[in-house]
Amino acid sequence: MAIFGNLFIRFNKHVETSDQNSDDSLKTHYYKASHKQLFESVEKLFRSDADCRITTVSKDRGEIAVEVSKPIPCFLIVTIVSVRPMETGVDFTISSEKFSLLGIFPTLKRRINSYYERINQLHTFTGIKKTR
Repeated sequence: MAIFGNLFIRFNKHVETSDQNSDDSLKTHYYKASHKQLFESVEKLFRSDADCRITTVSKDRGEIAVEVSKPIPCFLIVTIVSVRPMETGVDFTISSEKFSLLGIFPTLKRRINSYYERINQLHTFTGIKKTR
């Protein structure tokens, strides 16, 4: 039965990171940075990406909404939450309307992981799965 479950996951058009996710690469990532520092770096990261267009920025809610055009068109919401004075978490929610015979989930997951890797280069990664 697990084989069929994994097969159907491939066709999900929505991927979300959280502390409760069973896949470690899709768990909330925490960084040693203030909310302001991390928010500004993430916003700058998406503004400098030619494949992305920021549609909404809400510093009060800690959210950035982004339209991604390549490799597949999708919509991304980045949520940045301060846990402690110098510890901040980053979550992604990404979805696409595109259909693929092989499934769209792996592409969306790779996209999220590439964003985490880029943030890891800018800030000190402190880990995953923290208690709030």
